[in-house]
Amino acid sequence: MPQEADAQQVVEPGTVAFWTDGDSLALPYGPTPISRGGECRLAGPCNVLGALEGDAQVLRTVRSGDPIRVERAGPVEPVERVSGV
Repeated sequence: MPQEADAQQVVEPGTVAFWTDGDSLALPYGPTPISRGGECRLAGPCNVLGALEGDAQVLRTVRSGDPIRVERAGPVEPVERVSGV
């Protein structure tokens, strides 16, 4: 999946994003080691796919290697993208 023109590095907690450089999902729940202040700064720009349902803080309990399951919560609704904003 190529990186989209509107890929974001700083996102809200609970954002579901795809990190194209690492071929991985990014599921931020709070500040990262490279954050400035309380922001959620990802390792690099990511394609934003959606948002988690519920409290993203539950992800604090996930450790490296723990299995997780990501499911689409409902029908996909079209998103209007605006260029140059």
